[in-house]
Amino acid sequence: MKKDIHPAYHPINVKMTDGTIVHMMSTWGKEGDTMSLDIDPSAHPAWTGGNTRLLDTGGRVSKFKKKYEGLGF
Repeated sequence: MKKDIHPAYHPINVKMTDGTIVHMMSTWGKEGDTMSLDIDPSAHPAWTGGNTRLLDTGGRVSKFKKKYEGLGF
């Protein structure tokens, strides 16, 4: 393995959107730096299953619902 080609791996602080701080290891920044997140797993609908709306383009959703209406979708 070649020497001095890998980035430094050090502890940083990650500030979540709700203000909590998580300590983790990273190659980002310098040791002890704080990374502030705009989107994180505690707030983003992709992880929380929040309010999602289906965009019915070309009637695809309605066709699906009609086709499988007896299954409880």
